[in-house]
Amino acid sequence: MINVQNVTKKYGNKTVLNIEHLDIPKGQSFGLVGNNGAGKTTFFSILLDLVQPTTGKIISNEIDVNNSEAWKPFTSAFIDESFLIGYLTPEEYFYFIGELRGQNKADVHSLLSQFEDFFHGEILGQKKYLRDLSKGNQKKVGIVASFIGNPEIIVLDEPFANLDPTTQIRLKSIVRDLASNHDITVLISSHDLMHVTEVCERIVVLEKGDIVKDIATSEETLKELENFFSGSLAN
Repeated sequence: MINVQNVTKKYGNKTVLNIEHLDIPKGQSFGLVGNNGAGKTTFFSILLDLVQPTTGKIISNEIDVNNSEAWKPFTSAFIDESFLIGYLTPEEYFYFIGELRGQNKADVHSLLSQFEDFFHGEILGQKKYLRDLSKGNQKKVGIVASFIGNPEIIVLDEPFANLDPTTQIRLKSIVRDLASNHDITVLISSHDLMHVTEVCERIVVLEKGDIVKDIATSEETLKELENFFSGSLAN
């Protein structure tokens, strides 16, 4: 589904990403972890054609994302609040995304009805602009908006950040449900090792732009990651 070929990103003399080869098959729940500056957001930004790679390319469903826009209809993402439109209400934003992705209002309402617990009465019908919502509630809107239009690839950068514990638990359930659909490829980055090991079947660790671990998730994965990052701290 996603094939990374000799992708690097440099700013001046500094290399922030250096992935020689990476394959992410269709239907995989893929987790990306690493310390600040490891290259996680840079990788997602190149995958979404928000940033041009210095070298190499990413092929998504046989499409070079940097040379064609044909990947966009089957790909959706929420990276940060810059994806939102602050002067819209959540409802207006959902309808706007729906229109872009070929969904009418009935389609959008049908999707939103599945996330009432996740919204917890704080999103819909509040007559607030997105810019006036808390960081956590903005994130809820962005995450659910990324599900509109039946995407085959969903990219979420730090989805658990700024969410309260109850909402984090609800989000883990949502991600597990997505991952159980083998037609959907879910890519998640997170600083929270416990959350990412609970929802992802594969975890890649980036360190200073390089892949240093590629793990099929098991009962031992969390401990392995904790030991790895404890060792990094000791060094």
